[in-house]
Parts: sequence; structure tokens; C-alpha cells
Amino acid sequence: MSESTDPEATAADRRRSFWVAVGFLLPALVLLGALVVYPILYSVVRSLYSETGDTFVGTQNYRTMFTSEATRTAIKNTLIWVILAPSIVTAFGLIFAVLSERIRWTTAFRVIIFMPMAVSFLSAGVTWRLIYEQDPKLGLANAAARGVDAIVHSPGVIEGARPSDEGQLETEGEGYITSQGVASGDTAEIGLVAIPPDRIPSSATTAAAPTADPSGISGTVWVDFTTGGGGESGVIDATERGLPGVEIEALQGGAIVGTATTSPDGRFLISGLAQGDYQLRLPAANFREPFGGFSWLGPTLVTPSIIAAYVWIWAGFAMVVIAAGLAAIPRDAIEAARVEGANEWQVFRRVTVPLLAPLLGVVLVTLVINVLKIFDLVLVIAPGSSQRDANVIALQMWKTAFGVRDFGVGSALGVFLFLLVIPAMAFNIRRFRGEK
Repeated sequence: MSESTDPEATAADRRRSFWVAVGFLLPALVLLGALVVYPILYSVVRSLYSETGDTFVGTQNYRTMFTSEATRTAIKNTLIWVILAPSIVTAFGLIFAVLSERIRWTTAFRVIIFMPMAVSFLSAGVTWRLIYEQDPKLGLANAAARGVDAIVHSPGVIEGARPSDEGQLETEGEGYITSQGVASGDTAEIGLVAIPPDRIPSSATTAAAPTADPSGISGTVWVDFTTGGGGESGVIDATERGLPGVEIEALQGGAIVGTATTSPDGRFLISGLAQGDYQLRLPAANFREPFGGFSWLGPTLVTPSIIAAYVWIWAGFAMVVIAAGLAAIPRDAIEAARVEGANEWQVFRRVTVPLLAPLLGVVLVTLVINVLKIFDLVLVIAPGSSQRDANVIALQMWKTAFGVRDFGVGSALGVFLFLLVIPAMAFNIRRFRGEK
């Protein structure tokens, strides 16, 4: 026989449990109200007042906000961020999560990919600011780009040089050509200046005067400059050095009929030429400047460059979350697909990705919320000259409120940003509730 329950005792227990719960929740509720609810409500009210806060202006701040060119740029860039950054991070996270299950050193691989998450955004921003330096000697990105460019288009051996005798050579595009004809069997001495000592090839030796050859045109290309002064312009002096590796072309009637490359002492011979007059040309390839580097942080590339830094930081987060989802996928579904003859790509596309779709959606939306609030990376990486072109809503809010000190429009930007975040937050909350 069950014992009878006293209704008054039950009610007292419920009241006691209620107040115990309130006691535990009260500190959190106070902090939540002070740090979240009150700032939101105050920002909404403050956005309806003037920049000094003493005049009610209604929706004027919102009209000012949307008519500002800086705000429109910030909205456009934020839209680019929302479209590109979360999807790229999620894609890389998925790829890394799948790869981490198929390599031997899984733990080391995941640690390396996740390591940027342990670095503050400020430190990461400073690091990527250095990586994007335009000087290839300082910036890793342009150093790598210069290495690739040197393979495809090697720099000229005498970049930036110009003739010492302006009457002997005339400009042709980015190269030079003799202004007077040179007959077969004659010699040609081509002096060049404006070549820094450190740009002279290390294989260069003392320049030698050319020796006439009746079978063609011989000559010398040398640095027509004597270190320490002295010497005679247009004459090969004893201490002047030849220029090796310079390409020389012989032209007749506008067509190339012979070529040669200078030796370490600067001499060359274009043989096999018939009797007649020719023009000698130093092609533009000899003078090609080395790759100077991309302007990664210029107005055109600054936003994609900062997004790349963001992907580097957050790809590890996406990988860890997606890897946890991969571990929970029933292996029998994957094995069944393989038994049916599906290859690895088909298993990934038709089994793994569909089963991970809910988790991928959560990761994507979480990153969207994070991207809408992006601030510090843009502030640190973008230089002052292109920060306006890289502007985003959160940064514009900070600049307006604490730079211009217009707290009315700054609060309006904060409210606008909050309204943008609400749909993504609601989606995630609904997803979490649906999984219970």
C-alpha cells in the first residue's frame, strides 16, 4: 500500500526547489542582463538620439547610415564575407576531416591544422600583414610568387640598364636596336650603364675587345663604367667588366637571321651571315625587371587576402567539428555502398556528405554569425591606405562611434548588425531544438 502524499508538503517542496533554482541562476541572469540585455536595449534607444545624446532624432541616424558611402562599402564587403568565408572554411574543414581519417599521422595532422585557433586574432593579423608585404624580400606570399614567376619568365640579366651612347642604340619597345647598320665582318661594341654592382652577374670577367670575323658580326657588351671614376665613355677600359648571358639578335629586313649570347667577358659572335648590312637588337627579355610582387593589401585584393587569413585560422575549428560528425556516421552505410561497387568519390558525395548535411549546416551558420562580427582581422591587416576598401559593418560601427564619436549613428550600426545576426541565431537554435 502506497503512502499518502501531503499536498501542502509537495507545494512547499516545489517552492523550495524553485527558489533554489533561482538562487543558482540569479548570478548568471544578472550578468546576462548587465552584459547583453541592457546594452542591446540601450543601443536601440541611443540610436534614436543625436550624436551627443541630447536631442531625439527618430530614424534620422538610420537614414544617415544607409546614405553613407562608407556604410555601403561596409555592407558590400560584409556580404562578400558572408558568401565566401563560411563556405570556404566549411569546405576546407570537410576536406581536412576526411583526409585526417586516411593518413597515418592523424593526431599530428589535426594539431597542425587546428594550431592557428590557439593564436589570437591580433597576432594572426600581424603575422599575415607581414606575409602580405609587397617587397618579395620581406613578404612570404610575394617571395613564393616571385619564385614561380622566375620559373615561367626569368628576369633579364641587365634589368634597368640603358646604353652609354644614346646615338648608337635606339629604343624598341622595352629593348634596344642599333640605329646604324652593321656589316657582316664588322665588330660592334655596346656599352651599357645604370647597372648597380650587385646586379652584375657573378660570372662576369674583365671585358675584352671583339675580334673581327669575316663569317659574321662579332662584338662586346660591357658595363661602360669604371669604379672610382676615370675611364672613357664608349671605350672598353682595363677595369670594366663584360656582361655574360646577354642575348643579341641580328635583323635584316625586320626578320631575325641570327642570334648569339655573350660570354663571361661580354663577347659574342653571330656567324653564318651573308654579306650585307644588319641591325643588332638587344631584346626586351634582357632588360626584364624581376617580379615586384602583388599588391595583396591594395584596394583590389585586400578583402580576399583577409578572407584567406580568416580561412587559415578557422579551418581547424571546422575540421574538428566535422571530424566528430564523421566518427558518428554508421560504418555499415559506407561499407554497404562500397559493396555495391561505389568508388571513394561516390561514397563521399552520395553517402558521407548527405549524412553530414545537418552538421555542415550548423557549422556554416555558426561561421556566418562569426563573420558578421568580423572586426580585428580587418583592422590589423588592412593598411590605412586601403582600410576604407576593406571596411566591414563591425569596423564601421567602431570607427563611427569611437573615431568620429557619433554615438547615434554608431548605435544604429550596432542595431543593424544585431538584426543581421538574429536570423542565423534563430536557425541554429531551431536546429538544436530539433535534435533533442
